[in-house]
Amino acid sequence: MALTFYRKYRPKTLADLVGQEEIAEVIRNAAKADRLAHAYLFYGPRGTGKTTTARILAKIANCETRAEDKKFHDLGEPCNRCRPCEEIDSGRALDVVEIDAASNRGIDEMRSLKEGIKLSPTSYRYKVYIIDEAHQLTKEAANALLKTLEEPPEHAIFILATTEYDKLPATIVSRTQRFNFHKASLKMLVDELQKIAGAEKIKTEKPALELIASSAEGSFRDAEALLEQVYSFEKEVTLNGVESVLGKVGLNKTSSLSRQLLNGDLPGALKFVEEMDESGANMVQMTKDLIQYLRRVLALSFDPNIISIFERELTEEELKEMQEQAKLIKLEKHVPLIKSLIEAYSNMRYSPFPIVPVEVAIVENLGKENSKS
Repeated sequence: MALTFYRKYRPKTLADLVGQEEIAEVIRNAAKADRLAHAYLFYGPRGTGKTTTARILAKIANCETRAEDKKFHDLGEPCNRCRPCEEIDSGRALDVVEIDAASNRGIDEMRSLKEGIKLSPTSYRYKVYIIDEAHQLTKEAANALLKTLEEPPEHAIFILATTEYDKLPATIVSRTQRFNFHKASLKMLVDELQKIAGAEKIKTEKPALELIASSAEGSFRDAEALLEQVYSFEKEVTLNGVESVLGKVGLNKTSSLSRQLLNGDLPGALKFVEEMDESGANMVQMTKDLIQYLRRVLALSFDPNIISIFERELTEEELKEMQEQAKLIKLEKHVPLIKSLIEAYSNMRYSPFPIVPVEVAIVENLGKENSKS
């Protein structure tokens, strides 16, 4: 069976990590100085490299080339050629134990871990325990893990990964080195998708990759999975193809509808919504994207400097259009419009006719303006 894109192109060294350079540098320096900690906590959004970094760390701790070659040791990277590195990459390493806390969250599993960790590694220098979705551990399981973290054996390294840092007990958090993984920017995601497309010889359109990256919401794994999904549907990754597969319209279409609404163009807005519905677009998702777009435009109208935050999520052309639309904002008209769209979004998720709530919201707000004129 062929490997999926996100497994095939998973980073194998700290240098390969994109968007987490500071974390990579800290771990690299610790490896150079032989000061790896006994417990780490990696937290942040999904698909940002937490489990991947945990596996790289496991390789660094057990790399035979690092142990034998002082010059290579000082690079602070795994060689990816020795037996431990290859076994960890292929998932065959007996001394690297990955536990999914979502399905192994009870005290019995933690007691088993506690007993197993007392045993020396079978053939590596360190036993590495990677506990994914650590926030899902039960209270009793977390307490059992805490005892192990307080007095770990010298041959053990714990790496906890979670998307919900605030749900972990403070007692566990305080016994770990903590690293916050950030969402990838739109540019990072597009660049990564272009690399994969080039390696796989896939013909792509840049707007299509931008829509995939936008849909991934900062997650490399989601972006790569979406690219593969679209590629399996048609051998060229086009904007129309991505819209068809994802049921989502590109930002240029969302921007067009936003401009019609801000200009009070009721006939044009209704026609646009009808055309989107006829084309098979997901109307619930379209309304959600529209609300997000208008939210950014509204924020820009009050604070132009906030654009520095949006630069991670949008292209230069999209930002320019958004800045132009911010000049059209009229507080008394457009805040009620956004509120109506939010209410429509809530209603249309449960409606057999999802187009109706958004049409009503548009008519209620733009109709008043048209009737006055």
